[in-house]
Amino acid sequence: MAASLLLCLLLLSLLSFASPLSSDTILDAAEILSDSGFISMALTLELVSQTLTIQSPSLTIFAPTDAAFSHSGQPSLSLLQFHFCPLPLPLESLKSLSTGTKIPTLLPGQSLILTSSSLDDRISLNNVKITTGSPIYDDGALIIFGIEKFLDPNFGVPAPVGSPHSTPRCRLSPINGTMGFPGVSWFEAASESLRSNGYSIMASFLDLQLEGFKDQIMMTIFAPVDQSMANPIKNVSIFLRHVVPCKLLWNDLVNFDDGTVLPTYSNGFTITITRSDNVLMLNGVPVFFANMYFSDSLVVHGLHEVLAAEDRAQKVEESSPGIGSQGEESLLENDEF
Repeated sequence: MAASLLLCLLLLSLLSFASPLSSDTILDAAEILSDSGFISMALTLELVSQTLTIQSPSLTIFAPTDAAFSHSGQPSLSLLQFHFCPLPLPLESLKSLSTGTKIPTLLPGQSLILTSSSLDDRISLNNVKITTGSPIYDDGALIIFGIEKFLDPNFGVPAPVGSPHSTPRCRLSPINGTMGFPGVSWFEAASESLRSNGYSIMASFLDLQLEGFKDQIMMTIFAPVDQSMANPIKNVSIFLRHVVPCKLLWNDLVNFDDGTVLPTYSNGFTITITRSDNVLMLNGVPVFFANMYFSDSLVVHGLHEVLAAEDRAQKVEESSPGIGSQGEESLLENDEF
């Protein structure tokens, strides 16, 4: 294993003096990916090529299937980096590595782990198998393999003792007439993530509205991108309608049935889950950036649009004087949560 790691370091040092992959190479690879049925990864490769491929003159890419994209949503840039290795790794090279060998990625400080053995019929990384018997694309500098699903950057990392799981049962908990949010310090990383991904207006709302709230609960924020909130927004209800009082990762959302209603911190405003051509929609708005940020108590998903009030939500708001009213309780007590 030490020899494998040394070889990787030597290759990286040599490759640092070479030219980056050309745009023609990326376009050719994307076209072949699309023709091979990896349409989502082909489109993604074209979108991120200027960001990721300039970091390395050679790459091995592990491409998840379209079904994986449909199930998990569009990956974050950091997750994509975890699927890019800055070394050309032909199939025979992968087969020659011993179980447990670490393979570098473009995600700083993160490596893939070879989990298959010489006796296995297919190579696996982080317990995810390569689906194709040969590379989808291989020109010597860029090699692409198909894999069953997205690779987990937390593979092999023991979960913290007492770490909370997702809590898809949503309830609002008014305290002294005021809705309780987690403490401000819990959200510094979330605000930074929002700002770095083009959601600075929602990040500012997050910072401002949390002042004075001390109760620690779980919550999910559906953040509209800045372009959809171009004008300064002073109405706090715009922020509150995008906050759900429970932690919902992408896997939780996709497992909800059509018609499932999520309560929010905006009095009477609810979010209805539906699907259009297998795309999950929230009040008619698709999730663009799933799991942008998540921690033990908070999940942030990115949207391209502001969530608009549906007729049902507007009627509930008009007939409900406050949290705890009959209309609100009928939503919160639904056993789907």
